[in-house]
Amino acid sequence: MQVRININYISAERFWEQERAAPAGVHISTNVNIIGLEKKEDKLTAPFVVTIVYNPPLAQITIKGQAFILADLAEIEKIYGDYKKQLPPPQLLLQAITNTSLVEATVVSRSLNIPPPIPMPSLQPPQKEDRERPSYVG
Repeated sequence: MQVRININYISAERFWEQERAAPAGVHISTNVNIIGLEKKEDKLTAPFVVTIVYNPPLAQITIKGQAFILADLAEIEKIYGDYKKQLPPPQLLLQAITNTSLVEATVVSRSLNIPPPIPMPSLQPPQKEDRERPSYVG
């Protein structure tokens, strides 16, 4: 299965004034909604909306687009059948939509001077052992 993502719409707004420092402890939530699933010959089309909300209300980013699923006919029939039964979409589809949207949102967040919507890696200081290691001499 192959998934291609096309983004049709990006909207972003900063609510926090530029002069004020961003508050500590900003919580960022990402919501991915697949609007539907359309079957067209040998592919499926899944329109989607991704909303990224900052709390406290620092900013909001909305991304809309379409995901195209290309696979063999049997796999397309299975995915479409699962959709009709209201089963969750394939993990690969959600991951492709999320990854593409977060990359775009990260670029937009830089333009708005807000924290990126992806978790920043944090380095943990090395832990020191409280006691000495015993040595055995025999």
